[in-house]
Amino acid sequence: MRSDDWHLTEDIGDFLARAGDFLRSRPALHNTPLTVIEKLRTNGATAHGAEAPVLGRLERAGEVRAAFYRFPSRGLTVTPLTPEQADILAAQLTGLGHSLPYVSADHDTATAFAEAWHRHTGATPTLSKRIRLYRLGTLTPPEPLPEGRGRVAGEQDHQQLVGWCDEFCTAVGEVPGVDAASWAGSRFADRHFTFWETPDGAPASMAAATSMVAGMVRVDPVYTPAHLRGRGYAGAVTVEASRAALAAGATDVVLYADPANSTSNALYQRIGYVPVTEWAVYDFSCAAPEVS
Repeated sequence: MRSDDWHLTEDIGDFLARAGDFLRSRPALHNTPLTVIEKLRTNGATAHGAEAPVLGRLERAGEVRAAFYRFPSRGLTVTPLTPEQADILAAQLTGLGHSLPYVSADHDTATAFAEAWHRHTGATPTLSKRIRLYRLGTLTPPEPLPEGRGRVAGEQDHQQLVGWCDEFCTAVGEVPGVDAASWAGSRFADRHFTFWETPDGAPASMAAATSMVAGMVRVDPVYTPAHLRGRGYAGAVTVEASRAALAAGATDVVLYADPANSTSNALYQRIGYVPVTEWAVYDFSCAAPEVS
């Protein structure tokens, strides 16, 4: 395999024309690049602030085998690779002067790339996060449901959504958080939110969903304030958001969960979500050397 099998571009239209079918071929596994790149396509290359993305595809004999995206100040997100493919990508990025704060991928790919990046740059990888990807099988609402009902969030709920999304970021260690000023540029701004509200109309839990891409919808985030947990609200609102995705025609409904959180993992499996793969993020202790 030659390093020039990896083709890099900042042209989103060209990238999608060449790699779009590959990403759409496995919408559950490729859910993150699908949603991020679709947001870039619809909102412009600066949808993530002032940064234009670098997009890459691995192509052999006219067939795309893998793809990645990254933003200049952020890490690398890449579809599954063999160790050889990961090593060649690491070598090519190093040769082009790229520095990476982290890599995010399925566990085996992330590990292979982290080891390759260490060989090529000397940067020490540290496993910083593990996430489990689930795909909805047969939706099975919990019985009994808690009292109350699901409700689609509207403009009047904006302040509530901003506050709860910021609380969610704090709860999961996501930095930075979000406030009214940063909302428009956050990953939450284009989500479709659902509340589970109590009989008196008070919101008790929320779930959001991405817009559908290639028949795929990702439920993200799901959040219940600490003082309202343990009452079934998270399961109920996740079912509502999942049911809405199916009603809209989604063929793949997915979500991520922290594998260390036994409560959320058990909940998602009870309502019909099936594990797909383990995801990992490795941080790098120092930047790769610049190449002049």
